[in-house]
Amino acid sequence: MSLKYQVVPVTSFSQNCSIVWCDETMEGIVVDPGGDIEQLLLVIKDRAIKVTQLVLTHGHLDHVGGTQSLSKRLDKVEIVGPHQDDNFWLQGLPEQSQMFGFLPTQAFEPNRWLNDGDVIRFGHESLNVYHTPGHTPGHVVLHNEIARLAFVGDVLFNGSVGRTDFPKGDFETLINSIKTKLWPLGKDVRFVPGHGPESTFGQERMSNPFVADKLS
Repeated sequence: MSLKYQVVPVTSFSQNCSIVWCDETMEGIVVDPGGDIEQLLLVIKDRAIKVTQLVLTHGHLDHVGGTQSLSKRLDKVEIVGPHQDDNFWLQGLPEQSQMFGFLPTQAFEPNRWLNDGDVIRFGHESLNVYHTPGHTPGHVVLHNEIARLAFVGDVLFNGSVGRTDFPKGDFETLINSIKTKLWPLGKDVRFVPGHGPESTFGQERMSNPFVADKLS
């Protein structure tokens, strides 16, 4: 299997930015470059990864704050995602950065929005895109079937689920996204959340106090 990844926690929110690559071609992507660009560039250089895309799961500042800077440093590499329903978050980045005490962050639009059923390709690898609203309306999750691996942003955590008290968040929609989009991918799927340690869908179905099967 040629899919490899390294998680790099960034920003004061310890957001899990994931550098994901094909170790046969060394082409890769960066998922949610929220900040700490020099740190990300160091990993990319050390591993000699040719980054072809920056992929965003949703529009919150701690996940997207370093995107424009990183794209420029990597020869204006393409920015893709999230789903267009999160455009209002990307347009509100100046206000978000002021509110959370981050460096001023300009509004932007990606080169391409993502939709349910899209595929992100790099080298010999690919990630399937699932639109998973609830935490934000335009949130997406990325999944590789062969590696049994998913990058889920702030939809699901080890022992918890994403917040829904932000504008256009909705708890019932979030739970529905988890149960109808994530669970069918398989209990053995390992996932990298937007914050905190990794887990598996099976573990969360057993013990997560918000979405365990016993709660159904």
